[in-house]
Amino acid sequence: MRELLAKPLIVVTGKGGVGKSTVAAAIGLAAAREGRRVIVAEVAARDDVSRALAGSTAGVFVERAVGNGLHHISIDPESALEEYLRDQLPRGVADLVASSRMFGYLAAATPGLRELLTIGKVWELAQHDRRTPGADPYDLVVLDAPATGHGVAVLSAPGTFSGAARVGPVARQGRTIHEMVADPQRTAVVAVATAEEMPVNETLALDAALREQLGQRLAAVVVNGVLARRFTAAELRRVEAGAPPRARRAVGAEASRCRSQRGQLGRLRRGLPEVEVDTLPFLFCESVGNDELDALARRVARR
Repeated sequence: MRELLAKPLIVVTGKGGVGKSTVAAAIGLAAAREGRRVIVAEVAARDDVSRALAGSTAGVFVERAVGNGLHHISIDPESALEEYLRDQLPRGVADLVASSRMFGYLAAATPGLRELLTIGKVWELAQHDRRTPGADPYDLVVLDAPATGHGVAVLSAPGTFSGAARVGPVARQGRTIHEMVADPQRTAVVAVATAEEMPVNETLALDAALREQLGQRLAAVVVNGVLARRFTAAELRRVEAGAPPRARRAVGAEASRCRSQRGQLGRLRRGLPEVEVDTLPFLFCESVGNDELDALARRVARR
């Protein structure tokens, strides 16, 4: 994981509900503790990471500090479009175009434009010379990307647009962004899963989609919510022989779930033999607070 933290961009994706935002926040926190200036970016005006890191929400498209060296932004395509127009056009013209209802309809109806604007802003955050006036550069951008299928669409949008446009500023900028997100030396894609059949299936499919559309593989997989193996085989036999029925059922259910998780982890490692597969423990709490996130960040840094 330390090798991943040295890259300028880490994209975290995975099936919905597997703890993707928590893992993205933990990665950002771990990198900040190593002295890097880090920003965790969410998309579609979500604020899950902001609540996990700072216990509160922030305005959309606002870069704000949430810790020592750690920052957060929630990206929405409309604000990204307005920023892009201000950068590309004279101010009066940019304001006129951005406020045009017809232009807004055309932008919303253009397939893939929202994804292109989103990843374009992420790319801008990762540049040393940023186009945002007065903005300082970051050592690492952690993107809490949409769930698996949409996440791939966001990453592949620049290449799709540059191929369609062929010439002009959109084509040039699309190629520039595509070159970064498709370069495993600069961009690492980390999948988050749980040790269950559907998330494992989606992770294996995600690796195949990345190879097909970006020409790179997953850099790592984080399997979240893994139960510790609490009983040996001899202990299970003793429980089965002499424990009350209710205790036997409870211990048997936990042992069965542990076996199932180990089986799914085995499937994942066999399917991705060249990809680092790491695990995070199941947290016995109603929600992830500062203490839990702190523990996960320390584990990420160690691994």
